[in-house]
Amino acid sequence: MNLDKITQRYFNLFPGDFSGNPMQRQTPNFLFAQTEIYGYKKAQLLHFNQNLSEEIGLGKIENQEDTDFVNATNLPENIKTYSTAYAGHQFGQWACQLGDGRAIYAGEIKNSEGKFTEIQWKGAGATPYSRHADGRAVLRSSIREYLMSEALFHLGVPSTRALSLSLSGEKVARDMMYNGNVDFEQGAVVIRTSETFLRFGHFELLAARNEIDTLQKLTDFTIENYYPEIDKNSENKYIEFYKKVSEKTAEMIVEWLRVGFTHGVMNTDNMSIIGNTIDYGPFSMLDEYDLNFTSNTTDLPNKRYAFGKQAHIAHWNMIQLANALFPLIKDEAALENVLVDYSEMFWKKHDEMMAKKFGFEKLERYDADFFTSWQKLMEEISTDYTLFFNQLETLKEDTNIPEHFKKCFYQNINSNQETLLIEFVENYKQRLSYNQISKDESRKIMQKANPKFVLRNYLLFECIAEMEEGKTDLFDKLWLALQNPYEEIYPEFSVKRPEKYEGVVGCSSLSCSS
Repeated sequence: MNLDKITQRYFNLFPGDFSGNPMQRQTPNFLFAQTEIYGYKKAQLLHFNQNLSEEIGLGKIENQEDTDFVNATNLPENIKTYSTAYAGHQFGQWACQLGDGRAIYAGEIKNSEGKFTEIQWKGAGATPYSRHADGRAVLRSSIREYLMSEALFHLGVPSTRALSLSLSGEKVARDMMYNGNVDFEQGAVVIRTSETFLRFGHFELLAARNEIDTLQKLTDFTIENYYPEIDKNSENKYIEFYKKVSEKTAEMIVEWLRVGFTHGVMNTDNMSIIGNTIDYGPFSMLDEYDLNFTSNTTDLPNKRYAFGKQAHIAHWNMIQLANALFPLIKDEAALENVLVDYSEMFWKKHDEMMAKKFGFEKLERYDADFFTSWQKLMEEISTDYTLFFNQLETLKEDTNIPEHFKKCFYQNINSNQETLLIEFVENYKQRLSYNQISKDESRKIMQKANPKFVLRNYLLFECIAEMEEGKTDLFDKLWLALQNPYEEIYPEFSVKRPEKYEGVVGCSSLSCSS
């Protein structure tokens, strides 16, 4: 591997704490703190994403030094590890300094095309920002992040990526449901990558501490490196930056809704400044369609982060980012205009996305009413989100409609519900007739918008159970399936959640526990 090409640009650009003090603490006036990995001596590499490694410029694992790097065991001298400080609003409440509690950066690498990628371990030990935690991760949550981040990427959803998955060789104590039942689980380490891991919370922290010079330096750095389309010499560059973040955020949420992804913990410290899905905790793909579904038991009963509220919460988070950037922009009206535009932009993008899911050539005037009637139908008859569109795609003129959609239902439907379904499908056929394209072309639009495979929680649950016993058969199948989500490679995965997993912890909702 090209470990000698990993650098740490932050060290020369921003104020940092180089004391090496491992104590968990506040780090005022610093954006990061130099941090040591724990150094697991009995770590074992479980999986390595070779394609991603080649893409970012790291290359192949060729020797023990490379394996030690991946496993967070030992590092070459050129790699100076660190963790960053950020703040955030958690469940709507200001939480002050947070920071990388389980993430330790190796730095950045530049590939042959000149693109930088940040590299960090998750679960490699405690940092100054661990907040009385141990900085470790367990195999359960590590498998979930490793597979789901790659699954979203291949679905076409902006996301961080997963480079490697290792056992740490240690046992880690965790209270999975925060109910006093502590258990020891296998420890693990994931290496994840992104163009940047900067979050709304980095900007919030600097603004809250009134460290405006560093805030300006960080914003200038972000514009220059991640928004090169913005003129860095323009006097309007900061409001233009805010607009671009708004657009990226709206686009990300629309993509979540397209494939049925529920993040589960959309705190401002979990919001990427470049519109990437970041921090995979109590997430879930939708099984039955439910706008009020929350994947996070910590989010009950208010369901702040429910599937159907994600666009609203993103808007709320954008307001907090506006507050953080105000010292640079100093134009309340301009910020308010962006926030107003966000709603209009989001719904336009959302409805265009929905039109593609239904195979419409273009969005028509009354399609919003059509989409609303579809939502009511889906919730009325408790229908699987992914399977519904798969069945809609194969609909034929002589199809027995209730029978055709039977595999999608999570409950037996009555005669009134059958009538609602039939009426909707007939309305859908009528709407399709407005297309100026052929049925085959319409079907191709649907096939690009509607995945055949989504990584459901029950599949992850089964995979984790096998991996904890040292088996990898299901993991290997899921890895292949998630790389080809618009094909039906394994028909056994194209089914609704089995009844035996109804209400089982880990198969629908989860806690924030790692």
